[in-house]
Amino acid sequence: PDALSQVAQSFVPGVYELKNKTEERARALKKTVGNFRKCGVGFGAFLVGLVSLIPVLSRYFTNDVEVLARVNGAIPGVGLFLLVNGLMCAGEGTLLGQKDLTFLRNMYAIFFFTVPAYMLRLKHRALTGVQTVGIGTMWAAFSGYNVIRTSIWHLRLAQLQRRTDQSVVEQDSL
Repeated sequence: PDALSQVAQSFVPGVYELKNKTEERARALKKTVGNFRKCGVGFGAFLVGLVSLIPVLSRYFTNDVEVLARVNGAIPGVGLFLLVNGLMCAGEGTLLGQKDLTFLRNMYAIFFFTVPAYMLRLKHRALTGVQTVGIGTMWAAFSGYNVIRTSIWHLRLAQLQRRTDQSVVEQDSL
């Protein structure tokens, strides 16, 4: 999926940076973003399919029941993380391709503080015995972060598309 981000960074500027802000450009940008979203969903579905094989395949690597239980306990978090990871990469690459760098900078600045704060909270809860924290809990936390990030990226892309469409309407009315 990271390659999807890089491909989006390569292709989106060709559409986004067209000088004439025409309806055709707006439609092309919308279609391009939609196609990257479809690819992201495809990657996510494929990866979740692979994750679904973990319970079967993990038996070939260990017979330890506790290890198998821990691995299987992580599967929902890993699956959710990977389900949205293609969409996250498509969204991030598309935002980078549209040079929405200030937005991405600000979001990653927020994540720089909030994600470690959440992880430290989990650590504190584990150390005080309030919550059992294992590999499944950690993957659930990473999944939550990825779902939030994916949602924010695609909400921003929808906002940018509305602005693009509006600029075409305004230009046509002149």
